[in-house]
Amino acid sequence: MKLQIPAHQSKFYPFQGGLDLTSPPIQINPGALRACLNVEIGVRGGYLPLGGYERFSGKAKPSDAVYAVLPCVITGSLAVGDVLTDNTAAAYGTVIAITATEIILTLVTGTFAVGNVKVGATVVGTCSAAQSDPATETQAIDATYRNLATDVYRALIAGVPGAGDILGVWQYNGKVYAFRNNAGLTAAVLHVSSTSGWTAVTMMRELVFTSGGVYEPQEGDVITGTISGATATIRRVCLRSGSFAAGTAAGSLIINTQVGNFVAENLDIPLHLNSATIAANSAAISFAPSGRFEFVNWNFGGASGTSRMYGCDGKSKAFEFDGTVLVPITTGMATDTPLHIRAHKNQLFLSFGSSVQHSGIGLPYTWLPVFGNSEIACGDTVTNFLSVPGDQSGGAMVIYTKNRTLVLYGNDSSDWNLIPFSEEAGARAYTAQYIGRGVVLDDQGVMSLDTTQNFGNFAASALSQQIAPLIDSLNDDYSPIASCISRKKNQYRLFYTSGQAVYMTMQQGKVLGFTSITLPDAVTCICSQEGATGREEIYFGSSDGFVYQMDAGTSFDGDPINWYASLAFNHFGSPRAIKSFHKAVLEVTGTSYCEFSLTSAIAYDSTEFDQNSTTSASIELSSSTWDTSTWDKFYWDSRALSPTEVDISGHAENISLIFSGNSDEFKQFTLHSAMLHFTPRRAMR
Repeated sequence: MKLQIPAHQSKFYPFQGGLDLTSPPIQINPGALRACLNVEIGVRGGYLPLGGYERFSGKAKPSDAVYAVLPCVITGSLAVGDVLTDNTAAAYGTVIAITATEIILTLVTGTFAVGNVKVGATVVGTCSAAQSDPATETQAIDATYRNLATDVYRALIAGVPGAGDILGVWQYNGKVYAFRNNAGLTAAVLHVSSTSGWTAVTMMRELVFTSGGVYEPQEGDVITGTISGATATIRRVCLRSGSFAAGTAAGSLIINTQVGNFVAENLDIPLHLNSATIAANSAAISFAPSGRFEFVNWNFGGASGTSRMYGCDGKSKAFEFDGTVLVPITTGMATDTPLHIRAHKNQLFLSFGSSVQHSGIGLPYTWLPVFGNSEIACGDTVTNFLSVPGDQSGGAMVIYTKNRTLVLYGNDSSDWNLIPFSEEAGARAYTAQYIGRGVVLDDQGVMSLDTTQNFGNFAASALSQQIAPLIDSLNDDYSPIASCISRKKNQYRLFYTSGQAVYMTMQQGKVLGFTSITLPDAVTCICSQEGATGREEIYFGSSDGFVYQMDAGTSFDGDPINWYASLAFNHFGSPRAIKSFHKAVLEVTGTSYCEFSLTSAIAYDSTEFDQNSTTSASIELSSSTWDTSTWDKFYWDSRALSPTEVDISGHAENISLIFSGNSDEFKQFTLHSAMLHFTPRRAMR
């Protein structure tokens, strides 16, 4: 009788689906993740180690660090960190590495030429050739030197001055702004990023006026108190009621360069006497400490260059800011401390507990019914505003409360129509984002408007059903603190007070999956907007007083990124059949050198089976996707396609591939797929 030899088989499967904690193991997508940390889903599929983040202040970014190679014969005492100069002190740089024949420098000014080099006045060597760029270094050495240069750049960046958490961070007009309490915890201070680091924004003074003459004061006018003789320059005129033409104007003047103290008196402007009446001296503009800031950029003026930044914090009045002049916005509320803000249909919306109020159309300073202001009662504490496209007559605004979802249709106070969208599902504060659909975190998980509307059963319509145990645990033990979107990566990102986060990746409106994140620097606030170059930039504030740029650099601000991705157990269509595993073929893409580890688990990681040991991989990636080598140490080159055979052993009914890494040097790369080679054996008994 002829011996029947089992046929060798190979099965391909893409890495897709994200973290799945709820599907039965026998039914789970083999490319999904049964566990993960600090990985994200690529918009074109596959899994990536998480992108890094780095501290930011407006100074040169650590990720932009460069280095130079100086061929040198070293004859004296030289150490990493020394500042090296040429013989004439015309060129200098900071030493980051020393080899037998080279000195590696960063923060280089000028160009080193052949000749002596010094530390201070002491000659420590002779430059044997001209300074060169790093083009001749291998990818591995280049990654190491760039990382060392990054450390030097990073050390030059300080946190926002003050004490405690970053209370708010925002981008406006090409600059980054951040609020933090002062050192005495008596006020929140606004700072702006600059090439010299964080700088406190100078606050002006506010002078309240009532009636006056028919002349309308202009920015730049100098006012004089008719009794006190005090003077100041007008920087903003805030009309809140009446009119100058009728002599009934009331509001406030934002002023600076004040000399002397005003009293109850009239104000004169050259050629215009009794232009306004005041009851007291001006007051310094300031913010109460420890608020939680929320912002929006909007152009109520309609002309180019009149877009301004608006914000509120739940502790002080809302405000407008144009980069120089900050204007407190007085609504008339007895406790004028709004918590949430939105610009919608050219009106400024603010929330006060369960009350929503808005300004007149195009009039952010004016909060009187005669100018179109109105109040909208929501019956529950408002937690989020979100403008969404598409309703009966155009864009609508979703108003989320703790336990309800409401939709505001219409254009202004003459035709507002507030519709209860859901009486059962609301949203946690600071979690609403629009990413092709409205997405929020509710007690029942990450929800979307369209699934809620289509199905009505809110538990079943949660987008996060596959990670429900994780969401439930986070919601029970911690509080969501912030959220943002990544337009480039099509992601919704949700952050908790513990430093943990959940990333949801989407493609063409479809959820590709979720992954679990843990950051060593806990997010306290975050913003995602286009920067000065037109590219998206994401900044977050943390509890340590630093502002960080996300998706920048190769580390967690110098700390290594610890990550792993454990794939589901794949039974290749026969869950009760033993297989002998032989080889794996991996597809990896990237643009630079990287290292990671890979192992596998068989038979649901049973202790009754011998599990595979971990193997390290070092890879030089360019534009290619495949290459050849051996399992112990393999390298990719620039060829477009060359399968890599990786030895894998084990006899069991299923197998799980496990990827991991822990580094502060390597750029992101994508693990796309695997092809497993195996031989079917007997059925399990």
